Amino acid sequence: MVRRADDGRWTPVTGIVDPGEEPARAAEREVAEEAGIACTALRLLDMRALPEITYPNGDRAQYLDICFLCEADDSQRPFPADGENTEALWCPVEDLPPMNDRFREQLALALEDRAEARFRR
Repeated sequence: MVRRADDGRWTPVTGIVDPGEEPARAAEREVAEEAGIACTALRLLDMRALPEITYPNGDRAQYLDICFLCEADDSQRPFPADGENTEALWCPVEDLPPMNDRFREQLALALEDRAEARFRR
């Protein structure tokens, strides 16, 4: 889990796929950049279109949320590796900090350990 520097909320590591980058590789890169942890993306868990947002300057965007189950060596100590977060930590699934419903749903999917990805219709 990481605590975002912009609003103080706890989230799993999130990020944006760079142009031309494979999504699973982007997940691995974001974990390394934000929490200093090397990981391997194992499988796709969930994919959904997020609601449209409008930025303060008037720009509008809508993101495709692609959630991967990743594996990392838990002997690695996470840390806020870039300026996007103020804290990074491992925490037991039964004692998670508050987070939004989307992330709780995705964590539940990871804990189900089903082979197939989930697609919203």
